[in-house]
Amino acid sequence: MRILNLNPSSDIGASAWFVDMEGHRLLMDAGTHPKLEGMESMPLYDLIKDEPLDAIAISHCHHDHVGSLPVALRYFPKAHVLMSELSYFLVERVLHNSVNVMIRQREELGIKEYPLYTHGEVDDMAHLFQGYKYNREITWAAYQKTRAGFPSPTLEFYDAGHALGSAGIMIRGQKQTLFYTGDVCFQDQTILKGARFEDVKADVLIIETTRGNRPIAPGFTREGEAERLALAIQRVLDRKGCVLIPVFALGRSQEILAQLALLMRAGKIRQQPVFIGGLGRVFTEIYDLEAHRTHRQHTSLRLTEALNLTVLEKGQAQKMKLSGGRLFVVTAGMMSEKTAAHDLALRMIGDEKQAIFFVGYADPQTPGGRLKAAQMGEKFLFSPSGGEVTKQCEVQDFDLTAHANRDELVDFVGKVDPHTVLLGHGEDESRKWFEAEIRARYPKIKVIQPAPGLSVVV
Repeated sequence: MRILNLNPSSDIGASAWFVDMEGHRLLMDAGTHPKLEGMESMPLYDLIKDEPLDAIAISHCHHDHVGSLPVALRYFPKAHVLMSELSYFLVERVLHNSVNVMIRQREELGIKEYPLYTHGEVDDMAHLFQGYKYNREITWAAYQKTRAGFPSPTLEFYDAGHALGSAGIMIRGQKQTLFYTGDVCFQDQTILKGARFEDVKADVLIIETTRGNRPIAPGFTREGEAERLALAIQRVLDRKGCVLIPVFALGRSQEILAQLALLMRAGKIRQQPVFIGGLGRVFTEIYDLEAHRTHRQHTSLRLTEALNLTVLEKGQAQKMKLSGGRLFVVTAGMMSEKTAAHDLALRMIGDEKQAIFFVGYADPQTPGGRLKAAQMGEKFLFSPSGGEVTKQCEVQDFDLTAHANRDELVDFVGKVDPHTVLLGHGEDESRKWFEAEIRARYPKIKVIQPAPGLSVVV
């Protein structure tokens, strides 16, 4: 088995793994790097451009895992695109949104390469997308039954509990097996239940390492953290302040909206409108429509019915009154420029009545990361367009991650019992922690950190 890490950098970037198993070739994920722009954000597709690729399997529909799919299909126009059936309902909307963002960035930032693909290209390739139920074993490509004397290996999606449609991918050949976790969450979230990776066994394991640099505090529980968020929201509303929760449109938005719906239902916070972004509204409707297909809690909860969701119109975040206690659950999670979260934060940062609550990771080099790092009363550069601001509002961080904790993943390695583990999707510090911990606990397991473009034979 030959495996190639196509992420263009060594951090959490453009997820893409090339696998050659018994003469059959598969690409797992086709992401874009969130910190890079233009073609530099693409996986290293040139390294495999001459490989006869059978199929592309997508773990889930976050941009760092699916954002370069149309580019990948230019390289491999005959490849079938396989994903879970829930991802199938999301993927076209995600890609069309990417086109919109790239067109805007071309105009505002002068990135001449954008858009890297068009709405028309997304429409033209949609017939290649195929959605499958979890735990259904399928062949990579029906048109290619055998190659190099071996029948096509099989592929199976396992519910990863990370976001709607997220999946771990099991590859079974005649001689070896491989399991790729994608992004995984083993704990139950507010809506989605934890990953169903029970009884997974594989010779080779590729795992994410996102939280390798973040130990769990003694006594920490997700339930306790959710309660802490609820009390904080009520405290701000009582003082007539507004609460801004910056989120990603897919996954975090719906989890936070579900918490607000349950709090309102229980009478812990008053019934009131919740302001969201347009894309967040679209994905929330899909969460509701596909609830019957989803392994979830609160099966009868429909967010669009339980909440008075109000979509912010263009420019409204810069003009509306911030008084009387309002709730905002809007993109982007890291408060990137030209987003509602950025514009609202810019108005709220200098007002001690207001509060900004983070419920996910914010890169230190983003406006959100700089806000989190600033001390109260400190003047700091929020963003090039926002300039310098003084931090006066309440800012808190709530650990409601959709990623597995590092100890859970190391335990999972022991359950899978592979002969080789490949580490990816994490910062250097995170991957180093995982390598040391796995070697200490499972000395017989070989641990590899494949560098960008490095081909590994296992």
